[in-house]
Amino acid sequence: MPSDNRKKIPPLFAVPERDEAVEDSPAEEQSKPARRKRAESPTACQKCFGTGFEVTPGRGARRCECRTQDTRGKLLEQARIPRRYREPAPPRREACTLQNYYPAPNNGSQLKAFNYAFRLVREYPSVERGLLLMGPVGVGKTHLAVAILHGLIEKGVPCLFYEFGALLKEIQDSYNKVSNTSEMSVLAPVYQAEVLVLDELGASKPTDWVRDTMMQIIGKRYNDKKLTVFTTNYSDARRNPAEETLEDRVGVRLRSRLYEMCRTVELDGDDYRKQLDIAKV
Repeated sequence: MPSDNRKKIPPLFAVPERDEAVEDSPAEEQSKPARRKRAESPTACQKCFGTGFEVTPGRGARRCECRTQDTRGKLLEQARIPRRYREPAPPRREACTLQNYYPAPNNGSQLKAFNYAFRLVREYPSVERGLLLMGPVGVGKTHLAVAILHGLIEKGVPCLFYEFGALLKEIQDSYNKVSNTSEMSVLAPVYQAEVLVLDELGASKPTDWVRDTMMQIIGKRYNDKKLTVFTTNYSDARRNPAEETLEDRVGVRLRSRLYEMCRTVELDGDDYRKQLDIAKV
């Protein structure tokens, strides 16, 4: 005959109330000093006490926010965002984010670019195309591209930043016999990055090797449907006979792929760095 005095066993992950507390097992008794030591540690999280799981009475256990912050910190480090855009620095005194991107007054092109960047972060991963941010220097293209990475990293998305000229230099250096790197060790993270920013597309002199390398990198991401954000100082329009277009710099085949990979957004406006210099006078 079942007894009503049997000890009630709480369900998995449930936290018993004080009046329903269950006696600790011998193993739990032995682990108490370790738990107490973690809880007393000055560096231990006061929510999970270093266990990585926050226990809420009546609701169970969940991953602690401190571990989420650790993950975001690692993703930010792995993203290779340049220090100028990653850390607080004059004149912004903040890292480049969507929250501190301010379109110039009455500048519809910069506002349009911001809206597309905001939507990309908000709607990811339900996004099929990246962005190609075109425009002269100093209109905020790199700020927006880095802001997209910061926004996605906050969502736990692995990202990677590369200035295109620096990437080409790393590939060239890998050909050196004394180098400890190989071409594939440089390219593999670029191929595999869930979201990639390639800054200053077309800035390098378009030799046959540069164009072949660009086609190799961008063609691979195109075929794998990897989300990519580009910035470039070159436009599709030729304002004067001496001016080169983006197609002149990267070639017809690559420009064709970029139409399908990205939404093209052209920004205009004055160079904000020049305005900062004027303000100092």
